[in-house]
Amino acid sequence: MPSVAEQLDKVVEKTERLIELCSALQEENDLLKLENQALTTALNASKDKGKDLEDKLRVLKVAKSFSETSEKTLDIKQKINEFVQEIDKCIVLLKK
Repeated sequence: MPSVAEQLDKVVEKTERLIELCSALQEENDLLKLENQALTTALNASKDKGKDLEDKLRVLKVAKSFSETSEKTLDIKQKINEFVQEIDKCIVLLKK
């Protein structure tokens, strides 16, 4: 049967190992917290960039719809002008 001194030495050794393990786990925990913070920051930046791109896409869609409407309006105005000129020619011919 081991003596009290030997048992106490084993307890001290195991306690020292536990303290070393705790210290190593604490360091790992700190590193994981830093990594988590970096990933959270990157995720937030990606979300912000995604929102910016969605806003730009929305603006481009609106601009495109306005440009199409503008082109259609110009075409319609052109046709109306052509019709007015044709009507004017007909009126001139009718007056003769």
